[in-house]
Amino acid sequence: VQLVESGGGLVQAGESLRLSCAASGVPFSLIVMAWFRQAPGKEREFVSAIDPSGRNARYADSLEGRFTISRDLVKNTVALQMNNLRPEDTAVYYCASKPRGNADYTSWGQGTQVTVSS
Repeated sequence: VQLVESGGGLVQAGESLRLSCAASGVPFSLIVMAWFRQAPGKEREFVSAIDPSGRNARYADSLEGRFTISRDLVKNTVALQMNNLRPEDTAVYYCASKPRGNADYTSWGQGTQVTVSS
């Protein structure tokens, strides 16, 4: 599976960004897609995941409803809409995938930097 992220950048606190991840090399309808992030000096943490159908999603509690994950079953992409960004959201964001039923994520993108200034 190849995963390629895009959409990162530098924004001010309160603004929005939309990340996108294009998947190839596997039937898109068979894989769970997710976003993780890693801030400087911190461990990588879970952000959000969406099931193969696109109907079920879950989020890290810390996001307080500011982020929305979605997937396009035609374009084989997954997006993360990030609203009301905060400086603590600054991190490298990674797209990940796993076969349905797997406990661990098995494929990772190269990451895209999101920087939120105060």
